[in-house]
Amino acid sequence: MFKNKIWGILAEFDSAKSIYEACKKVNRAGYKNWDSHTPFPVHGLDKAMGVKASILPWFVLSAGCCGGGLGLFLTIWTSVSAYPLNIAGKPLLSIPAFVPVIFELIVLFSALTAVFGMFVLNKLPRYHHPLFSDEGFKRVTDDKFFISINSSDPKFNKNDTMLLLRSLGASKVRIVEED
Repeated sequence: MFKNKIWGILAEFDSAKSIYEACKKVNRAGYKNWDSHTPFPVHGLDKAMGVKASILPWFVLSAGCCGGGLGLFLTIWTSVSAYPLNIAGKPLLSIPAFVPVIFELIVLFSALTAVFGMFVLNKLPRYHHPLFSDEGFKRVTDDKFFISINSSDPKFNKNDTMLLLRSLGASKVRIVEED
């Protein structure tokens, strides 16, 4: 018989407080490749999970600086070197006149980096996730809270992980298989 590969284990919790406490304990247990799924944001859950700050703001800042530099170079080059026009005796190198172009390129580069950086860092697009095939997981958008631990986690052991999640007060613990 053909057996599907185990993707991980999914534990269902009934309240925000219970998943918050469970996340702290799973983090302390040393798991690295796991996530929590809630129907609404739970204050402090990222800290309980030990989630580190994203590198995305640094990418956006770098892209904004590059956009600003490119805008400054572009405006200076066009007005001083490529197409110098003396209009009413005004100076060719007038930085205040260049501010709108510089600002717009900062915004453009920052916004594009934020969007595409988010896609790359979140490994998107992913058209199907194994959790979506679990019938009970559909309640995550309504009233249930879940913790999923991936089988690729170095500490993952099917039996030990299921025992840990049951000991944390999960109402249901089940194995999720890949399609």
